[in-house]
Amino acid sequence: MAKRAPDTEKRPGFFSQIRSLFRFTRDVYGWLPWAQIAILIAGVLIGLILGFVIGGGINALSLVLWGFTGLMFGILGAMFLMTRLSTKAMYAKIDGTPGAVGHVLSTSLGRSWQASDTPVGINPKTQEAVYRTIGRGGIAVVGEGSRGRLTRLVNEERQKAQRVAHGVPVTVIYVGHGDDDVAISDLSKTIKKLPKAIDKATMAAVIRRVESVSQSLSSLPIPKGIDPTKVRAQRPR
Repeated sequence: MAKRAPDTEKRPGFFSQIRSLFRFTRDVYGWLPWAQIAILIAGVLIGLILGFVIGGGINALSLVLWGFTGLMFGILGAMFLMTRLSTKAMYAKIDGTPGAVGHVLSTSLGRSWQASDTPVGINPKTQEAVYRTIGRGGIAVVGEGSRGRLTRLVNEERQKAQRVAHGVPVTVIYVGHGDDDVAISDLSKTIKKLPKAIDKATMAAVIRRVESVSQSLSSLPIPKGIDPTKVRAQRPR
């Protein structure tokens, strides 16, 4: 008798994802439901006012149609608010947690930059880590943790990048809340704003050169503070 093929894993439905996203965001921003209700009411009221003005007075059909239109725009506004806040909520939850920088670099930079969620240098005792990303703006070396304890690791990675990719700009970024630090929520934006310094062909060559001399970190412990992909709520598709 033929074996039954294993059932494929079912993905959460649209409304299930909406519900998860709402709960995730509400945990950080408790006022979210009230803001969404206010947006819905405002949308309906604006629709009714437009219906009254355009319809030339009290016209039941015009008021119903415009009121429904206002409700639809209110729903879109409430969804937009929730998705924007959910991104901020995700950053708020992973801020300061080991591994957060790797998650942002590997998921938020797009195709113009190549990065990994695995650090290229790490202090096993303190969990300070250094990450590297390569793109049209050159090489960015990103430190996660205390700036004082990261100095040696960052300098080593910067010098290695400068030796291997001579002439390519190397930018050092520290993630944190100090005067010269970059907040985790601004990390991807800061890297994307770096001026273009190399073309695509040079970028590919730099990636090959850097990877060829990079030491394997398989024997080094990776920070186990969180899995940021589990912190971020699923977005509706």
